[in-house]
Amino acid sequence: MKQDKATPTNELPDVVIPDSQLAREVAQLIRDTESDLLFNHSTRVYLWGALLGKRQNVAFDPELLYVAAMFHDIGLTSAYRDSELRFEVDGANAARDFLRSHHVDEADVAKVWTAVALHTTPGIPEHMRGEIALVQAGAGMDVAGRGFDEFSEAQRAAVVAGFPRGADFAEKMIDAFFDGMKHRPGTTFGTFNDDFLAYKDPGFKRVDLCSIILNSRWG
Repeated sequence: MKQDKATPTNELPDVVIPDSQLAREVAQLIRDTESDLLFNHSTRVYLWGALLGKRQNVAFDPELLYVAAMFHDIGLTSAYRDSELRFEVDGANAARDFLRSHHVDEADVAKVWTAVALHTTPGIPEHMRGEIALVQAGAGMDVAGRGFDEFSEAQRAAVVAGFPRGADFAEKMIDAFFDGMKHRPGTTFGTFNDDFLAYKDPGFKRVDLCSIILNSRWG
């Protein structure tokens, strides 16, 4: 595939951003929809995932991985401020609709949908298809530094040089999560997403599953 000029390549010889018509349209859609913060984050998620896949010999389709990575946080944007779905499902549905509009095979659509929907659900994606496992791994690396030492210093520098994090990335990312979910707090139950609401909103009360069980209609 033709190399994307914006992609750092000096330390990433085996990983490039797909340059198909589909990939270019995805990039343009996400750039038009998301902030620079989320666009750069999503691109880095692809690069971390692809690097990890190459290193661990995980089979994956680069184009499908790229689409999933680029769509994985679109549910946090202002376009979904009225949604009552989990933001991951909003992103998965958006990716599915985009791929179907390009007549992509339904088996591939399902891979991307699952990759986006499960990217905040650790413990499951790593046992699934490569695209699903690598989106979750890439997101964990970029947001929380999970697997940080599995990448060389040169690789980390090259990815961040091409798609900067910024010194205040952590706080801005927390703000993005909060803004994308504060209107639908119930969707964070059973996930770590309620951590963002608890961190930003002192009045937020977590749902206690034990209390629900003990006080259910079963008595």
